Amino acid sequence: MSSLKRTIQHARKAGFKEWFRMMTYIGDAKFGTHVGTDQFGNRYFQQYDAREELPGRQRWVDYAQDDFNASQVPRGWASWLAHTRLDPPPEDPIYQASKQKWEQPYVENLTGTRGRFVTYSTQGPKSETWKPEVKPRA
Repeated sequence: MSSLKRTIQHARKAGFKEWFRMMTYIGDAKFGTHVGTDQFGNRYFQQYDAREELPGRQRWVDYAQDDFNASQVPRGWASWLAHTRLDPPPEDPIYQASKQKWEQPYVENLTGTRGRFVTYSTQGPKSETWKPEVKPRA
C-alpha cells in the first residue's frame, strides 16, 4: 500500500498517463530509473531511494503485453528482480560469461494458447468401435 503523499509525488514525477497506467496494472504508483529492456519489450525499473519503498520492492517490471504472466520474464531478469543478482543482465559480467553457444533463446510458457505443445500418438487406437454389418437375405 502506498500513502497519499507518496502517490502524489510519483504522479508528478512520472506524469499522469504513466501514473494512471501503473495504477491500472500494478495498483501502485512507482517511479524509478529505467534499467533495461528484454527481448519481449518488457521494461525493468529500479528505485534507488530505499526510504520511499518497502524492502525488496525496489525493482519491478512493466510488461509489454496487456495479458501478462511471470513466464514472460527471462531467467536473467527474474534473478535480478528477486535480488539474486546485484547488476541487471546487460551489465552483469558473470551472467554474460555464463551464456553458452548451445543455449536456446528464451520462450515464454505457451500453455493455454494456440502455441502450446500437443503430443502426437503414433499408435492406433486400442479398441475399435462396433460396426454392424447387415447380410443380404437369401
